[in-house]
Amino acid sequence: PEGPARGRPGLREKPVPAAASPTLSSLGAVFILLKSALGAGLLNFPWAFYKAGGVVPAFLVELVSLVFLISGLVILGYAASISGQATYQGVVGGLCGPTVGKLCEACFIVNLLMISVAFLRVIGDQLEKLSDFLLPSAPPAPPPWYADQRFTLTLLSALVILPLSAPREIGVQKYTSILGTLAACYLALVIVVQYYLGPQGLVHETRPALRPSSWTSVFSVFPTICFGFQCHEAAVSIYRSMRNQSLSHWALVSVLSLLACCLIYSLTGVYGFLTFGTEVSADILMSYPGNDVVVIVARALFGVSIVTVYPIALFLGRSVMQDFWRRSCCRARGPRTLVEPSGPWVRGLLTVLWVAVTLAMALFLPDLSEIIGIIGGISSFFIFIFPGLCLICAVGVEPIAPRVKCCLEVWGVVSVLVGTFIFGQSTVAAALELF
Repeated sequence: PEGPARGRPGLREKPVPAAASPTLSSLGAVFILLKSALGAGLLNFPWAFYKAGGVVPAFLVELVSLVFLISGLVILGYAASISGQATYQGVVGGLCGPTVGKLCEACFIVNLLMISVAFLRVIGDQLEKLSDFLLPSAPPAPPPWYADQRFTLTLLSALVILPLSAPREIGVQKYTSILGTLAACYLALVIVVQYYLGPQGLVHETRPALRPSSWTSVFSVFPTICFGFQCHEAAVSIYRSMRNQSLSHWALVSVLSLLACCLIYSLTGVYGFLTFGTEVSADILMSYPGNDVVVIVARALFGVSIVTVYPIALFLGRSVMQDFWRRSCCRARGPRTLVEPSGPWVRGLLTVLWVAVTLAMALFLPDLSEIIGIIGGISSFFIFIFPGLCLICAVGVEPIAPRVKCCLEVWGVVSVLVGTFIFGQSTVAAALELF
């Protein structure tokens, strides 16, 4: 259509194709989107239900968030079809201008880098617990060198995570995403079953708090929900890899993915909270006995789940670095395979660099649990703020009825304001805890 070209000159100039021939099926898109959201946040939901003051307040917060979460995904698909871009940062830059695009790239790199580090820390913790179970040793004696987290996590990163992260297209992740989703479902099932069977050897609170301590405690769980449901960074790449890219079809994929994700998160949050009440740990697996075989299996499978979601975060972070490489290095002289950002040499170099940096940070930085709120706050940009800005800019270049245009612009403004509030609240709260 000529509308977008007249409304914003150059908007569709030199679009970056997602793939020569998109091959991702609808079911594959559902699983990748679902697995992008089912990450380390699954462990925090029972604690978030406790912080919110019980099941009812937490459910209300989750349902309100779900409206914005689904809306953000649909907006991103719409914005991708309007802009002709193949990446999240490309869509934001194409619709909202280069300044907002550069801000998006900076937030993208910081958020995905910290998420990748958090994933590796979670995997390392699970490996350490498994080593303690499989290779018990007396307290004075140190564990064997091959059970040390620095060795096991490095070996896992080199032999498993790096090969999984090497493929060029995100559509390849549909196979590992199915495995990771099943692993996350097993964890939720274990928590539900343990509630009815009763964890052995535990004395826990039998009457969980049913009222929030204050209204601010209800809002404090928004960052945890953002951290848990953040799949929006992958939305554009998944949408552009689909065979059927109609907006109605993308909306159906988004709704199915987030409803399934909400079901798994809700079961984990409700039954984990009801089992331990006010004594629930921020990591729900830490609340269970360390020698319970069922929990050990759940711990191992959850590690598998995180291993399968790490490559998705790496793919998205690598796409930002490839865009930077394309702008900076493609004019350099030399063989095309050495300067093409999607070529095997550049892609391999960026993949190894990402894994090496995040592994070093995961092994040598102090505990990252204090900055989960900051990660959730930054993710509000991708769930609320940037989609809202894209919607406002997109309706300005499309021929839309005035009444519909006004409603869409109002929704875009509301989304930006909600995201700004969540980012400010979570950042201030995390800063107060750090200092």
